[in-house]
Amino acid sequence: MTAAEVTWLDDDTVQIRQPKSSHWEAPFLFLFFGSERAMLLDTGATGDEAVFPLRGTIDHLIENWLRRHPALFTRPYELVVAHTHGHGDHKAGDALLADRPGTTVVGTTPAEVIAFFGFRNWPDEVVEVDLGGRVLDAIGAPGHEASAVTFFDRATGILFTGDTVCPGNLYVRDRVEFVRTIDRLIRFRDSHPKRVRSILGAHIEMSKKKGVDYPPGTVHQPHEAPLALPPKILDEVRSALDEPGKRVVHDRFIVANEG
Repeated sequence: MTAAEVTWLDDDTVQIRQPKSSHWEAPFLFLFFGSERAMLLDTGATGDEAVFPLRGTIDHLIENWLRRHPALFTRPYELVVAHTHGHGDHKAGDALLADRPGTTVVGTTPAEVIAFFGFRNWPDEVVEVDLGGRVLDAIGAPGHEASAVTFFDRATGILFTGDTVCPGNLYVRDRVEFVRTIDRLIRFRDSHPKRVRSILGAHIEMSKKKGVDYPPGTVHQPHEAPLALPPKILDEVRSALDEPGKRVVHDRFIVANEG
């Protein structure tokens, strides 16, 4: 068993990385605490608790937060398990949490995502997700995958973009929808009263050497780039989408056109 790499971004926000030793994809998961419920974003690339102890990690983090905030939460304290999108390396651990008391695991088809979050004009509508004293904005983001959602956390100013924007290969499966999604995120960034301070995706695939990535299957990345990207990276991604070629290489990401 390999322990998760846990980083508290602030008192109410946790970044969890699945170790490379448990799966080469090593996705990042995020846990948000509100006064009424918590929300976990993605469940990782394996459903084997003995390989990556997702259930134990989440239980421990929630218990830790509840102990530190005994008067600030509603009882019983619920957990919503949502996803940035429906690919297997982001939902493989769903079954480990499905029978957890007070837990709702959101499905990953477009219909299930639309129904749970209450989108009435998918994907153009921005929907508020209220955790109790903490609101996240859910933004439809298809293009990499049909049910993809980006979440903006007003408390931290972080835009959580999954595989849509990260320091790695941006796999464009539906080019028209991907372009629309990046345009949508740029409009949100430029118009939202709560300033977008940083972008966190779900993988690190780039090295610190500009334009150089680690090949798929790599389990040792000693010189990987940082996860956080500046908000202006959205403009660079948008520009790269207009460049010709199947593989468009930029310093901090690579557009891989597959559609």
